[in-house]
Formats: sequence, C-alpha cells, structure tokens
Amino acid sequence: MELYRLTACQAYDMLKKREISCRELTQSVIKRIEDVEKDIDAYLYLDTEQALKQADEVDRLIASGKELEPLGGLPIGIKDNMCTKGMTTTCASRMLANFVPPYDATVVKKLKDRHDIILGKLNMDEFAMGSSTETSAFKKTKNPWDISRVPGGSSGGSAAAVAADEAFFTLGSDTGGSIRQPASLCGVVGMKPTYGAISRYGLIAFASSLDQIGPFTKDVTDCAMVLNAIAGHDANDSTSAVRECPDYKSALIDDVKGLKIGVPREYFGQGINEEVKKAVIDAIELLKTLGADYEETSLKYTDYALSAYYLIASAEASSNLGRYDGVKYGYRAANYEDMIDMYKKTRSEGFGSEVKRRIMLGTYALSSGYYDAYYLKALKVRTLITEDFKKAFEKYDVLIVPTSPTTAFKIGERIDNPMEMYLSDVCTVPVNIAGLPALSMPCGFDSRGLPIGLQIIGKAFDEETILRVAYTFEKNTEFHNKKPDER
Repeated sequence: MELYRLTACQAYDMLKKREISCRELTQSVIKRIEDVEKDIDAYLYLDTEQALKQADEVDRLIASGKELEPLGGLPIGIKDNMCTKGMTTTCASRMLANFVPPYDATVVKKLKDRHDIILGKLNMDEFAMGSSTETSAFKKTKNPWDISRVPGGSSGGSAAAVAADEAFFTLGSDTGGSIRQPASLCGVVGMKPTYGAISRYGLIAFASSLDQIGPFTKDVTDCAMVLNAIAGHDANDSTSAVRECPDYKSALIDDVKGLKIGVPREYFGQGINEEVKKAVIDAIELLKTLGADYEETSLKYTDYALSAYYLIASAEASSNLGRYDGVKYGYRAANYEDMIDMYKKTRSEGFGSEVKRRIMLGTYALSSGYYDAYYLKALKVRTLITEDFKKAFEKYDVLIVPTSPTTAFKIGERIDNPMEMYLSDVCTVPVNIAGLPALSMPCGFDSRGLPIGLQIIGKAFDEETILRVAYTFEKNTEFHNKKPDER
C-alpha cells in the first residue's frame, strides 16, 4: 500500500516503530498532491520545501530517542481561516489576499507542538460563507468522487484533501454545517464538537456564537485522536469551556447495546433525497441489530431553524466583518476621492457577492425598527430549538439524521440560487444553533456512486457517546474503506 493511503493512526504507528521515516511519509503525500491536485484544487497555499525540512527535523528528533506524542510528525492541512504564523491566511477572499498572521491559532500551535507538518492552507468559501466552496475568490475545489461536482462547503478544501489522500487529516470550521456537509459529500469523517470544547483563538470570525473548529479524518479512530490533540480550555478564548478534557480514544468501543437512539421525523420529510433517506434508515436498522434501541421522535421547531440561522449568522457577520475597511486590515481600493469613497470602494471590490449579500441582510436585521422584528425573534427561536434538543436528550443518548439532503451536486448548479444553496444546510444548522456536538460519517452510496453521510448528534460535551456509536457502525461496515479512485 502507498504510504499516503494510510490512516493517521497507521502512519503514526509506523513512524513510531521506525518502520518508515518522516521524510518518506511526507514525500509520499507530496507526490500524491503533485499527481491529483491539478484536478482537485484543494490547496490555496502549499510549502512542500518547508514541509520536507520539518520532516527531516522530526527524523532527527526520533533518531535522538525522543518519542513523538500521538499523531505527531504527520503531514496535515489547515483551512485557510485559521491563523498560521508566517503562512498566508486569506479566508479565500481578496480582502485578505496578502495577510500573513504574526501568530498561530491555538489549534495550529497545539499541532505544531506535536511536530505535525503543516503542508499548506486549504480552500474554502469566502469567509466560510457558502455550501459548495464555489464562493472562494481564488479557485473552485472539486469533489474527488466526481470532479464535475462540488465538495460541499465551506470547508470543501479540507474535506477534499482527506478524501483524495492529500493529507492525513485536516482542520475545518463549522458555523452551520461547514464540516459535516462537506464530510458527507466527500465520504470522510467530520466532527463539529460542542461549542466551547475547542479554542477558537486565531480563527477568523464569521458568526462568533456559532463558529467551531473540528477535524476531518479518514476514520473514527483518527477523529478521536485529533480531538485529543486539539480540545481543551484556552485562556485566550473567553468562550472556551473550563472543564477536564476526556480521553476521546477511550470512547472507541464496538458496542451500542442498550443505547437509545431518537430519529426525528422532521429530518426525513420533503426535500430529503430518497436514496439518502434509505441509507440513513438502513444504518439505524444496523445499529438496532447490534443492540441499540431506536424510535421516531419529533423536534417540532426544526422548520424554523434555517430562517433563524441565516438571521443570526448574517447579523453577527455584518458586525465581525465591519473591521475590513481598508484602514486597519487587508485590501484597500487603489483609487478613491475621499474617506467615505475609500470605504465604499474597498468593501465593494474586496468582498465577493455572497459575503456582501450576507452583510446587507445582517445589517438590515440589526437596523433600527427591524431589530425586534427579525434579530430578536430569531434569538427567541434559538431558545426554543435549544429546549427542543434538551427535551429529546432526556430520553435518548443520541439522535441520528441525514447530514445533507442530497449527495454532491454539480458545480454551478446552485450558485445563482441562494435559497436552494442555503437548503443544503437544512439538516446541520439546528446543531450549531443549539451548540451541540455532531459527527458525519459515510453510510452508503447513491446510484451514481457518490457518498451519503450519516449525522450523529449528541448532548453538549458528550462527544464520547457519538464516537462510540460511530465506531461501532464503522467496525461493522465497509463504507469508510472505499476510495474515490476505486469507483
């Protein structure tokens, strides 16, 4: 087997036993990138020369007798909205095209401290606003399962890189489904942890009360190990939770006997593709044969989640992106008459159309006379949705639903229809609104051979039960072993 095909844990074990060198491992992934990147376009920035220098340093450390921490010394990729010292961080926007942060995001620092090798920065929808990675100002990433289709978004580059074996694992961010939806469309594991479980220090803000960093991996074991590496309190992030961090690997138990699964009927209604519905129901039936109990339930405020999400997220985005005015940060228009004209031209030229649409929507919702009618009402709906989930978790250990209503759609198919694009997130946004953890993993393929994602939702800070259910499902199926080039 080619080294780039290994999971992160397999690669780390071989590195630890000195069966391979870090240079060999890194060269294998770089060769893979050279072979497939022209078709996939997952990376916005690559520094293979620096990656090989870091690999040699890891080899020297191992030769000196130093033992690497779990998952240390692996070539990985980072979504381009997390600060990386000395490496551009553009948010896939002209506004930040030349921005080189002077510091690392906390999650990046944690991985560098383990001697992981940052190969580069991964493509995304501009400022994480989108569901297809088509709103990037620089390029469109393609789905490794069918390069005429989108990889999902906004973390499309992160998902595609793992699916195409261009990194052993990657990091993404999830504001309304931006980890889980592309994980579903690309057939990999993607997890959005509980809000506050992982530091957001150094993550460029889109909607601060919804944003969360999480991993993309080749299997559930890798997911648990990456969580171990990046989770925990951070004094630099006031929203990060002060709590003892569990060992997520200990949750990897092939046993769901006695677990209670809730299946909310609202997630299986109109708009959900029949093949997706069948694959998810088949997965639930399999878990039942393995000892879990399930029953249909209702989350009655689900229908209001998408509207509430786009009001809250857009309102927060309009505030967060106010700092990009051509004075303190990023792009400034070359020609202008006065200060007001400079602001206007800088923001008109620096932002793409989807970002401008959401800034206008958010500004409108926050404006005098409309705040109570829209934003305040959306916050009230948020409370109702959160209570809905709390009530469900009094009875169930996890909830299982589809991740995405459809499999990967064609590039260009929805880009001119914002409402149709926003519906891509209909199964994922309620989780962000309630601040809960959820994981997407492959559970089947449609008639075109495209992956289908299963979404497992848990109680706040109960990632362990989600991982237990996911690990059991993975141990009893083969969906995660299929590769895009084996279609």
